[in-house]
This record gives sequence, structure tokens and C-alpha cells, in this order.
Amino acid sequence: MSRTEISSLGKAAFVERLTRPFTTNSNTHIRQGIGDDAAVIDRGGWLEVVGEATMLEGIDFDLTYTPLEHLGYKLVVAAVSNICAMNARAEYLTVSIGLSARFSVEDATALYDGIRRATDEYRLDLVGGNTSASLTGLNLMATAIGQTTEQELTLRSGAKNRELLCVTGNLGAAYMGLQLLEREKRVLKDNYVSRPEISKDNAYILQRQLKPEARVDILRQLREAGIRPTAMIDVTRGLASAALYICRRSDVGVRIYLNRIPIASDTFRMAEEMHIDPVVAALNGGDDFELLFTAPLEAHQELLAMPGVDVIGHIVPAEEGAALVTPDGGEIRIQAPDWTARVDAEESEPK
Repeated sequence: MSRTEISSLGKAAFVERLTRPFTTNSNTHIRQGIGDDAAVIDRGGWLEVVGEATMLEGIDFDLTYTPLEHLGYKLVVAAVSNICAMNARAEYLTVSIGLSARFSVEDATALYDGIRRATDEYRLDLVGGNTSASLTGLNLMATAIGQTTEQELTLRSGAKNRELLCVTGNLGAAYMGLQLLEREKRVLKDNYVSRPEISKDNAYILQRQLKPEARVDILRQLREAGIRPTAMIDVTRGLASAALYICRRSDVGVRIYLNRIPIASDTFRMAEEMHIDPVVAALNGGDDFELLFTAPLEAHQELLAMPGVDVIGHIVPAEEGAALVTPDGGEIRIQAPDWTARVDAEESEPK
């Protein structure tokens, strides 16, 4: 039997290949299953939304520079952000952890202090979970459970031609914060006592990496303005990947204007210091936990005036594809690590 490397497909194709047999479930209560930021279950009169976040030591975080309290907070934010991307409100939380023998009771308490701070911030009730031993360090999973209505629910699949593409906050800051922390880790590689000492000038990008926030505030603003996004996704793996997911699920293309991508001055400064293109950080970085959404053209003026929201492009027919528009009018095809191969690439592979 032939062997196919996961990296040859990219995340999007790999996940679709694994989950495709499960998408024909006949349960009529499932409003949205696999393929979005969260699952949606019709409870009759209201919709239950269930989203998960998983964080693995050595993959998603490094305890050399990540305080356990911050890590607990970020875990909850990751789960809540998935609920936000469905235009829903998170209410309940479960947390499961795997701990190796090197962690103490005090360490676990610090982790849960961060979880508690986040549940207080987002008004969540911790209602369950599991704790077990681990041979691979620290493994974390959080499940957020919330609700919305049929009128408010927003999926990745609702974008239409000529609609606006908008993003909250700014992009690339969390990635540059990570690069800074990794640089300081290398500097202190042989120093087993000290922790990285970071200038206060870099506080913003470090906060975006270590203690991000879910954009419940933007959802509130949109509701108050009477604007319902037509498609939405949270930006956790870069703008390019998020845009391509909306294009795939909605069967559309997109044009994103390069000079409209919001990037903070602190991100520009650190990118210049590290000789990294800040636009690349915004497009293919991660952990921003911002929201990318589409909205009707009629809402243009309201969105332009809305704090924390930028209109960065528009939707085009699927056959026109996904591209960045440069200031001189040129176009660059959008690519992302999640999309190293076509989602339907497995159709041509040996069985």
C-alpha cells in the first residue's frame, strides 16, 4: 500500500479526507457539522453551538516563555473565539488536561487561575472536563458551549459575490511577539536560570501572543448597528488561510487590497528589526484571534465608521480565484500553509 505524507496535502485537504465519510449523518438536529469553526445543533427555538480548542506543549506553546496563567487564559480564548466566529455567545466551558510528572500542584493551580480569569472575563461557567497523566508534557483541550438563533447564526458558507470583506483589529502582532520570544529563548539557550527580559516597548506584541482576547466586543457592535455578517471565521492561522476557507466553503473568490490590511506600528517596527515582511506575518502568522467576515455592500458606510473593523476587500465569483491586489493594481495569488494542495487532491491518489 502506498504512503502519503500529511504535509503533501496540507491541513485543509487532510482534514476533509478524514472527515468526509462523516458528513452524511442523517440526524436532523444537526444544523452544521464538520467544516466550520463550531458545530451547531438545533434545540428547537434556539441553536446550541459547540467549539473546541486543543493546545499541545512543544507544538502550540513553549513553557520557556509562556506563563501557565497566561496559557490557561489563552486556552479559553481559543475556544470562545470559535463560538464568536459563529456569531454566537459562549456560556459554558469544559477543560481537559494531561499533565506529566514534572508538573506540581502549584503549576496546575497557576494554569487554572488563568482559566478562572478568562471565565470571569467572558462570563462562562466551568461545568466539567477531565484530568489525566501524560507522557508528553502538558496537553490541553477546552470545549466552549454557547447559543444563538437561526437569524443570527453565521457560517463560513454564506459569502456572496460583491459583498465586503472585513477584518477586526490588526494582524501579525501575535506572530511577531512569538518571533521575539523565540529570539530571546535562543539568546538564553545556555542559561538555565534566567527568563527572557523583554523591553516595555514590545509589550503590545507580547500581549497579543501570550494573552489575546476573543472579539466579543465586535459582535456586540455589529448587533447594535443591525449588521449580520454573511460569512465569518476566526483568524488563528493567518489572514490568507482564513480567506481561503471562506472561499472554499462559500464557493467564491476574493480580492484583498494589500494596503488595507491592518498592521500595528509595533508589528511593523519588530518586523523591520527582524528583517521579516510584516505583510507576510499578517497573511501567514497565527494566534491573532481576530474575526474575518463578509457583509452586504449596503453596510459599507457603517462598517467604515465602526471602531476596530477594517474593510479590506470584496468577494468575487469563484472562477476569479483568491488574490491580493497591490497598490499598483497588480494581483498576487493568495496561498497559505493550510492549502499546500487542493482539497480534492485525494481523488487522484491510489486507494
